[in-house]
Parts: sequence; C-alpha cells; structure tokens
Amino acid sequence: MNRRSPSVPKARIRRPSALAVATALAALAATAPAQAQAPGALPALTPRAETAPLYDDEAGGNSDADDPAIWRNTADPGRSLVVATAKEGGLRVYDLDARQVQHLPAPAGPAPGDAPGRFNNVDLVHGVQLSTGRADLAVTSDRGNDRLRFYRIDRDRPGGPLTDVTDPAAAPVFAADQGEINDQRTAYGLATWTDRATGRAYAVVSRRERTRVALLELLPGRSGTVGYRTIRTLDLPSSFRLPNGTSWTPCAEPGQLPQVEGMVVDPADGTLYAGQEDVGIWRLRADLTGTPTLVDKVREYGVPGTYDEATDECVPGADPGYGGKRLAADVEGLTLLTERDGDGYVLASSQGDDTFAAYDRERGEHNEYEGGFRVTAASTALDGSEECDGAAALNAPLGAGYPHGLLVVQDGDETPQDSGREATGFKFVPLDDVMDALED
Repeated sequence: MNRRSPSVPKARIRRPSALAVATALAALAATAPAQAQAPGALPALTPRAETAPLYDDEAGGNSDADDPAIWRNTADPGRSLVVATAKEGGLRVYDLDARQVQHLPAPAGPAPGDAPGRFNNVDLVHGVQLSTGRADLAVTSDRGNDRLRFYRIDRDRPGGPLTDVTDPAAAPVFAADQGEINDQRTAYGLATWTDRATGRAYAVVSRRERTRVALLELLPGRSGTVGYRTIRTLDLPSSFRLPNGTSWTPCAEPGQLPQVEGMVVDPADGTLYAGQEDVGIWRLRADLTGTPTLVDKVREYGVPGTYDEATDECVPGADPGYGGKRLAADVEGLTLLTERDGDGYVLASSQGDDTFAAYDRERGEHNEYEGGFRVTAASTALDGSEECDGAAALNAPLGAGYPHGLLVVQDGDETPQDSGREATGFKFVPLDDVMDALED
C-alpha cells in the first residue's frame, strides 16, 4: 500500500471513489458467494493492545506503519520484542505491552534532493554466524535507498536492543544508478529464509511497481557487518489469459506493473508464498527455480479497468466472474502460523475488505482455504485493523501476556486520530483467539 508522503509522490490510488466502489460492488454481487458478500459473518477478534499512533506528516517524521516481525527472547519470553517498519519514520521496536523501547531513523539519501531512506518490510534471521559470533538479525528493505539494512538484536544492550550492522559497501538491490533509485522502483517486499541443507541465509526481495523478485544471499562481512549478493531473479506475470480467450492486465497508473509486497517462506520445505497485490497469492520455490502456481486470486481478477488521469483512479468495468472468493485487492501481509505437528496456516491480509484469510500450510492439501476473521474494535479507545498492510504471527509462549503466542497486524486507519492527521499503528492479538476462530 502506498500512502502519500510529503517527500514521496503518490504512485497510485488504492481506494477508489465512492462511485467506483459502488460500481464494482454491483458487478461483484452477482457472482460473489454469500460469505464474500457478507464478510461481517467472519469471526470478529479484538486486540489486547495497540502501539501509539504514527503520523505521516512532517510533525510526525513522515512515519507510516507498515510491517511487523516478532522476535522471541528464548531466555525470557515475556521480554520478547516486536520490530516494525514506519517508512520514512525508520524502525520502531516495541515490547509486548506495545510500548516503544527504541526508534532507529531511516538513513538520509546520499545527497540533497535524493530520495530519503524509507523502510518498507522487515523480517528476522536467527543464529547467523557473523565474524563477531552468532546473532539474530532484523532485516529491512530500505525502499528509499534500494538496499537491505541489517540490525543485530541484543535485548539488554544499553541504548536499545537493535544495532545497525549493515555493510557500508552494500549495493543497490535493483537500481543501476541514483537516478533509478530516486524513481523508487526499488527494494519493496521482503521475506528471509535459511536453507536447512546448507545453513546459508537468504532474503527474497520484490521490486516496487514491477513483477520482479530477487534472491539474495546474506553474507557476513568484517567487524560483524552483513551484506548480500544477488543469486537470481524471477519475473512473475504482468498479464493473464482469461478463460474467454482474452488477455487481462490489472489496471494501474501508466508504466506501473502489478507489484508484489507481502511474502513469507515456509522454512520446512523452502516454499515461498508471494502476494501480487492486484492478482492473488503465488506459491513457488524460495530459491526462485521452477514454475510458480497461483494458489488463490483476488475477487477483482479479470475485471477490466480504465485509468483516469484526472482522478488518479481506475474505473472498473463489468466483472467477467473469473476472480476468487476470499481476497479483495490488495492482497497483503502474508505470514506463517506454524503448529508443532507440522500443520498450520498461511495468513493473508485481504486489504480491500479488512479481513484476513487462512490457507492450509500443507502443499499436499493444495493450500486450501481454511477460514478467515476480522480484527475489530475492543473499545472506543482501542480500535481494530483496517486496510492492513503487514502482519506477523508467532505460535510460541510469550510470557504471561501471550502464553499461546501473538498475532501483530498493521492498522492502516488508526482511530481516534489527532485533529484529522493521517495515523497508522499496530494491533496485538492473542494467537489463541486466532486459532479458536480458524478451528471452529
């Protein structure tokens, strides 16, 4: 999801006008199943805590909540951490009471007028062998500078648990020069994984406004730093052959292709799940070999659209009925919910209707849909999650507060807001509530 920022121009509109919404809903009504037409029938879960609002304006440091990751303190699970991105606002680190314990700013651009740092997605790598010893790392995609950034996690380090250990020689992930970086077709979505056969750690990174994903190997450097090298890239489709023989390309601003953001790798078998926002969820090998499979489609799949330059909106046409039943574009926030017996779920944020969809983790079950839920308001002061970008689940005891694990979801419309300022944040949901909702 691309929110307007004072220093980054708006790339595309995610929420169409009321007229466009009404037109689209009318077209969908004839083909959508009862559950899709009435998502309120899904179980409603409430958060236990929320972070302080982040404000995407100059006074708020252009901070825009996006993606979380949960780090478990094995020595003292109740003192575990949530690491989260805030775009130009850098990284925020929270305790399990959703209180901020550290703020790491995004780096500036290399010269005046260059794009500033902008942290998009974050993931964790555990037990990486650095030149200074083994360490857990938080890895983030710096979309503003087209690089990955690495932060060593030391829970009791004076000054804060995270330390920047990025190799200063780290090169751009996709861009050939600073001009391309300033155009911001740069590192965007991110998922990390460790090859169990070799012990090597990797990151899969998507490119903003393109369909390309890259496989990067993480490389220990001198003095405890971390860099990377590109192994290979893969381009997902940008247009699709429909059953009626026509070709369909998701509507977007001219020059933009249907991008990927939400991604997660199942460590058990090295399977990557990638959310192509206006298309659906792909399943492919995390080493980017083989042929991708489309697990599920968004409801809007196949719906023609015309981009209106005057309004910066896509005006939808008639729905031919080729879309899915569970996801409303954009598909975002993929995360893995594992269980001890090897079962579990791939969770996805259905951003267009403020719901979450769960798919069977087992490929042998064809990742079939298992259910869904909403995260709704617990009180007038503690709202739910709307327009959710990122999510993270951890099925492990996290102290007295979350003895059965935790789900953290981004809230793209934090309320109540301060004098109408655009606000975002993160919600903390007990994982046992999620499991109960999916197993009912």
